[in-house]
Order: sequence, then C-alpha cells, then structure tokens
Amino acid sequence: MLRLYDSLTHDVRELELRDQNRVSMYTCGPTVYDLPHLGHGRYTLVWDAVRRWLTYNGLEVDFVSNITDIDDNIINRAAREGKTEAEVAAEYEQHWWDAMDAIGVARPTHIPHATQYVAEMVELIDKLIADDVAYRTSDGVYLDVSKVEGYGGLAGQSLESLQVGARIEANLEKRSPFDFALWKAAKPGDPTWPAPFGDGRPGWHTECVVMSLGLLGPDFDLHVGGQDLRFPHHENERAQAIAAHTPFARRWAHSGWVMVGEEKMSKSLGNFTSLTDMIAKTDARAYRLLVLRSHYRSPIEVSAATIDDAERGLARLDSLARRFDVPTTWSDFARRPDGLSPRALELDAAVTLLLDDDFNTPQALALIFEAVSEANATADRGEQSDAESLALACTYLLAGMGLNLRRAESTIDEESQSLARERDAARAAKDFARSDALRDELVNKGWIVEDTAAGTSLRRAL
Repeated sequence: MLRLYDSLTHDVRELELRDQNRVSMYTCGPTVYDLPHLGHGRYTLVWDAVRRWLTYNGLEVDFVSNITDIDDNIINRAAREGKTEAEVAAEYEQHWWDAMDAIGVARPTHIPHATQYVAEMVELIDKLIADDVAYRTSDGVYLDVSKVEGYGGLAGQSLESLQVGARIEANLEKRSPFDFALWKAAKPGDPTWPAPFGDGRPGWHTECVVMSLGLLGPDFDLHVGGQDLRFPHHENERAQAIAAHTPFARRWAHSGWVMVGEEKMSKSLGNFTSLTDMIAKTDARAYRLLVLRSHYRSPIEVSAATIDDAERGLARLDSLARRFDVPTTWSDFARRPDGLSPRALELDAAVTLLLDDDFNTPQALALIFEAVSEANATADRGEQSDAESLALACTYLLAGMGLNLRRAESTIDEESQSLARERDAARAAKDFARSDALRDELVNKGWIVEDTAAGTSLRRAL
C-alpha cells in the first residue's frame, strides 16, 4: 500500500483505507478567474500521478476536485469586464479544463461547484453558531479558532506561537487575527444567498469542508493539494470539521512549490507563467516528466533549460515505443502484463517499492531510464524477447505514473536528413570511413544512429 508524508503528523504513513480496495481522495480545485499557471499544473500532475498509481495497482479511486465559482476575484473581474460572475467563472473554468486535458490530467470522479452547495454551507454555519464556536459580526460570521482543539496542526505550530507577530486586523470585531470568515454579509451588487444569520455568500474555507464531506463522507482517506494551501486554507477546513465533531481526512499530503528564481510561482506575486502558454510552446508531456523527476514534496524550477532537458528525456522514452511493440495509451494498461521476464519482474518490483515509499518518482524514473538503455542494448545483441519484455515493463510503469509514450518520429531537421542520406550513399559505395565520419557527426548533433533495412534511422538521445 502507498505510504505518503502526512502533513499533520509529520511522518511517512501508510494509507489506511476506510473502505476495502477503495480510496476516497479530495483535492482543492481552482478559483476560476484567470488562466492556470505552472504551479496549478504541478499540483494537478502530482495528484493525478498518485491517483493513476493507485488505480494501476488495482484500487478504485473516488476522486473529488471542486470548482470555486464565487469569490472576490471573480466578482472583481466581472465588474471590470462588464460581465456576470457566472460568465467569468464559466470562461475560466473552460480554460482550466482545456489545460488539464492538454497535460493529460484525468477528469475527477466528481466536480462539485461551490454555488451548488450553498445550502449545505448555511446548514453547517448555523450549527457552528448554535454550538458557540462561531460568532456574528457586522460583516459576516467567523469561526472562533480558540475553541478548536489543536488549531495550527497543519502549520506545525500551536495557536500561541502563531499569534506571535501576527498581523493586526482592521476588523476590530474579530476576536483573534486567526478567526476566519465562514460567511460574508451581503454587499450592494454582490451575489447573495439567504441565510438565518443574514443574507450573504460563503467564505472560501467553508466550501471544501462541505463538498468533501458531502461527496466522500466522514473519515475519508486522503486530502491533498499544493503547499500554499496547507495553512490557512486546509487548516481552516480541518478546524470546521473538528468544531462540528465530524471525522475529516485521515491523511493530509501536499506538493511543493514551483520556483521562479528565489520565489514561489503564484498569481499573488505576479510572477506566474500561464500553463496555456507553456502547452502552446512544448510537448505537454515534458512538463509531467519534469514534475516526476523531482520528489513531489520538493520545490522545482521551471525554465527553458529544464523543459528542454525533459523534452530530450521524453524523446528517449518515445524511441522505446518506436522500436518495440508496446502499448502507448492509458486504456491499454488495465493491469500489469503477464509473462514478464525475470529482469522485467525485477524492475517492476524495484520501481513499485520506490513509488509506494512516499512516491519516490525521481529514483523510480532513474531505474526506468537505465532499463530503457538496457532494453536497447539487449535488442542490439539480438536477444529480442528479453528486450521486448523489459521495454514492456518500462512502458507499463511509466503509464502507472500517467506518462504515455508516442510512436511518432521526432522531427528530424533537413540538415540531419541530408547527412543520413549521404551516409546511406557512402555505405552503398562501401566508403566505410566516410560512413563512420557521418555517423559521428550525427551523434554529435544528438542523434542515436541505427542501421536498418530501409537505411539510416535517427532517434533522439537523452
């Protein structure tokens, strides 16, 4: 069973499933008011890979990811552009799914929208007021975090330590700077919903606790997201469940930042690169490979150099699919293949051990890349059956992380094609010195040169 670092207990722990052979998993989805950036792409790729690995290992995954379709940013953008909030949300939700489809992220089992769950949020807030853990102010309803046992656990700090140097809030009605809005009182021009404690709209932190419990039920297995949501958003979700005496997530896991220089990538810092722009400029699978090359909890830097390097690695993997008869689409990977050779079984076991131990994708990929070289060398020696079995294991394990290969040839530039044709002519004339010199020139250009019945074949090296 998969073991992940639990952000609440601060150790690597095995998933303990509430329901046999079924994983209940929740991630916070986007607030749809702008284009998704590379940080969004990173966390969705990480948890998509985890979800696929669980599925690949025979588990049913009930995966929920929400859409925040009402928020200050959506309201502000609608006002600037003369649109309704629903129009803004629909436009940018479509951009989100276009980007997710492009990077190969599977659609969640359930996609709840915040505006569909307002009645349930009102019910929860009413209960928290009745239990005296939430209180009203002139601008809404707040949770009193001092009445929540263990508040600050996901931040790794106690409430007392968090209060040291805390920012003084302009709202003097709040009892603590850490008390957060469950409900925002109606403002002129804003969308509102009726509630016994005053018309208004829900606060952000209330959405996910209601939707996750509503769709997955109490005591669900795994709550995931990006590191930026760990505190306060996820902590505030957890606080509401504790205050409502409802068992919440059994495990919490978070992926690391995407870095730009010394800073994390985010919309609030204004340094984000649109995921849409990256997809337009490169093979989107290269971003998945880049993400998988780093441990999910570590920061990664996305740059032209790191993407170029990932593209070279991807070309090397694709060459495996061109050389061997292996599946290349997710639908072909219903289960592990039968009849693998001892070496292929050894690779499968080693990679599985690494991925099950806190999803160690960097070391797992290192083993797979070594096996790719070994499969090609084995085939070069004429041991085709063993080579094909090892190639098959590589392909299945990559698919288990959501990385599908392609048989389409890498684009070969005209100069390289001309050199290959010249080499074929030299070989036909038995000018082997010239043929070898041309091979060396092609190798220096980054090609692996193979002799086939049809002539010189080129494929990219790493």
